[in-house]
Amino acid sequence: MTGARKTLWDHVFTLLVALIYIFLIAPILLVVLLSFSGGEFLALPMEGVSLRWFEALFSNSRFYEAAVHSFSLALVSALVNGVIGTLAAIYVIRFAPAHLTNPLRVLMSAPLMVPEILTAIALLFFFFEVGVGNRWSMAIQIGHILVTFPYVFLNVASALFNFDRSQEEAARSLGANGWLTFRRVTLPAIKPGVITGCLFAFVISFDIFNISLLLKSVGKNTLPLELFDYLRYNFDPTAAAVATVSIALTFVAVLIVDATVGLRSLRF
Repeated sequence: MTGARKTLWDHVFTLLVALIYIFLIAPILLVVLLSFSGGEFLALPMEGVSLRWFEALFSNSRFYEAAVHSFSLALVSALVNGVIGTLAAIYVIRFAPAHLTNPLRVLMSAPLMVPEILTAIALLFFFFEVGVGNRWSMAIQIGHILVTFPYVFLNVASALFNFDRSQEEAARSLGANGWLTFRRVTLPAIKPGVITGCLFAFVISFDIFNISLLLKSVGKNTLPLELFDYLRYNFDPTAAAVATVSIALTFVAVLIVDATVGLRSLRF
């Protein structure tokens, strides 16, 4: 026989998986579809097709400034965590005492396990205790870095855990020093983990709401906050256009990763 014959349960499982995918993808497709609506409100069925809401979005200076602010926060979070997350993963996996490895992993992953709103409140109390409150422009950036740190740490730690150190030993035996070995052997091997972690950090930072709400400076909204304020008084498809642009940015980030390291290299 060239293959096992599918049973009824195989077909049921396939149908179940297909329904789950439809459930996950349908809201995204619906938002993108509504962003091209010609009507005055977010509603189905659509009243024609139009690009007017994208024109309204790009002509709105508040959305533009908020998008630039969100992009800069996300970019800095990804770059900073790309460095400190990689260094932390190297220490925990290779140099930490055996009895501290698991506690350190839990500690580094804590921002994922603690609800974001509690982290935001704790940071707000901390900044007020040290006398800067949320007036300090770097407060929100520190919050974004803290919340997105585990994504880089866990991805790099996974790559290091599966890395064969005999390659490093071979490089050292051939005369390479520690830095050269890391740059020419270790870093290329763990690069998929670093890029994946930074990509996650960027996307999560771009969409963070609670941290941004409590730690933002006066007059400096991120895109999610600006969209929230807009929807309080307006219910037109401009909101869908904002969401479509965010979705497009995510796809662009994925395409960049695919063009640089390839999506297959991100599997461990």
